[in-house]
This record gives sequence, structure tokens and C-alpha cells, in this order.
Amino acid sequence: MANPLPATVGVDHVGLSVRNLDGTCRFFCDCLGWSVVGERPDYPAVFVSDGCQLVTLWQVESPERAIAFDRRGNIGLHHLALAVADRAGLDALHERIATWPGVVVEFGPALSGKGPKFHFMVREPSGIRVEFAYDPRLEAVRKRS
Repeated sequence: MANPLPATVGVDHVGLSVRNLDGTCRFFCDCLGWSVVGERPDYPAVFVSDGCQLVTLWQVESPERAIAFDRRGNIGLHHLALAVADRAGLDALHERIATWPGVVVEFGPALSGKGPKFHFMVREPSGIRVEFAYDPRLEAVRKRS
């Protein structure tokens, strides 16, 4: 039996519930260079984009009572992984992020498994795990597009 064609064509957006909307928005916009492309002050929510990806940041109702995600014990988003164009960019981004207020670095740039992909992992100001990755196997593909 043949597999049906996929019913989807990609990710529309990722929605993240955050403890610190302002801090997380500054992380995406001021640190990573993303832009605010929309807001919902009544929720409150901010929509940020790097021109390719859209992430919705939703402020939790009671930040002081919010329960931090445990990647080994909870069902949900394990981490958000974002691609970086080249190895030099990955290293430069790590240097900037490592000193960003409220960020916790889990590990610095290292091979992912046996490689050739390099990556690093942080927790942004609301505690969400974000991975940044450079895969040289995809560099030629990116240059063609």
C-alpha cells in the first residue's frame, strides 16, 4: 500500500507559553535580530519572525505559579531548534547569547552526535530550551535557493 501524500506543507508557526513576555521578546528581537510582526495586548501575546519562521509568544496568566517544563518528565515541546547559516555564524551567535541577560547555556558549540552537524543549547529568559544548529550538509542546499 502506497503512502498518501503529506497533508501539510510545513510549519505555520510555533506557539510558546512564556513566563517573561518582555524578556523573551527582547531575546528573540534584540539578541537574535527577529522582528515583532504582530501583537495581541489583551492576551497578551507577541508574534515574532526572522523572515522565515513565525513564533507566537504567549504570556502565562500567573508567572509566579508557572511550572517549569521538565524535558524528561513532561509531554510538550522538548526544545525549539533554529538553523544557523554557517559555522562562524553559530560561534558568533553563541558568544552573543552566552552573555545575554537571563539566558542559561546548557552546552556550547559541539558536534551533534558523530557530526557533521554542530549545535549548542540554551534556555532563554522564560526557561524554554532553544537549540541553534549548523549542518554543513545543508549549506549547499541553502546556497542554491
